[in-house]
Amino acid sequence: MTTIDPHSPVPKYFQLRAILLDLIESAELPVDAPIPSERELCGRYELSRMTVRQGVDQLVSEGRLYRVPGKGTFVARPKIEMPLRLVSFTEDMLARGLRPGAIDLDRRTAPADARLARIFDVEPGTQIHVIERLRTADGEPMALERAHILASLAPDLLDRRLADRSLYGVLEAVYGLVFDAGDQTIDASLADATDARHLQIARGSAVLLLQRRSYTGGVCAELGVSTYRADRYQIHTALGNPPPHSEHP
Repeated sequence: MTTIDPHSPVPKYFQLRAILLDLIESAELPVDAPIPSERELCGRYELSRMTVRQGVDQLVSEGRLYRVPGKGTFVARPKIEMPLRLVSFTEDMLARGLRPGAIDLDRRTAPADARLARIFDVEPGTQIHVIERLRTADGEPMALERAHILASLAPDLLDRRLADRSLYGVLEAVYGLVFDAGDQTIDASLADATDARHLQIARGSAVLLLQRRSYTGGVCAELGVSTYRADRYQIHTALGNPPPHSEHP
C-alpha cells in the first residue's frame, strides 16, 4: 500500500491527492464508486481530518470526485478532452463512442452589426443566420452552441431539420460548404442563469467559452460561440521543443 512520507517536501494533503488519483486512474476506484470515508483515510494514512479533507477537496475542485450530501464522496466521470482542431461536435462525440444530440433552442436571420460585419468582412446589415442549440452526449447536456452563418451561403438553412444532426454535415451535404481552415480562442467564464439552466449546472459554475471562426476558400463562413461545461471538459495539447538547427559549414 502506498504510504504518506512525513519527511517529503510535498504537503501531506497533496500526497493523499496523488494516492487517490492513482486509485481512480488505475480503476481500483471506478466511476461512481464511493471513496473511503474521512475516518478511514485518516486511520489508513495516519493523517488529520483537516489534511484528508483538504486532499479530497482538491480532487472535488478538479472534477475528479463529486459529493452527494448525506451519502459521501464518489468518483466522477473522466473529463472529455476538447479537440484543438477543426472538427464538429458530432464527429468528436462519435469518435469517443458517445451518442451526440442537438436540441434546437432558437433560429433566426438578422442583419450583421458592426462587430459581425468585421468578423465576416462584409457590409453591416448583411444577413446572418443565427442558430442556437443545446448539444448533448448520451443525453447529458454538454454545451450550448450559437452558430452565425452567412445567409448567402446557405439561403434556406433555417427551413431544414437540424435537431440531432451535425450542422457541418448539413452545410457540406446540402450547400457544398467544407471548412478547410479556422481559428479558435478559449476563455474561462461563469455560467449565467440561462446557460446554467440549459446545461443543468449551478448558476456561476465554471464554463469554457469558445469562439471559432471557420473558413472555406479563404472566406469566413461561420462564427461559432459555444459555452462548454468545465466540469466535463479539459483542454489537452502536446508540447515539444523544436529540433535544434544544424549548423552547416
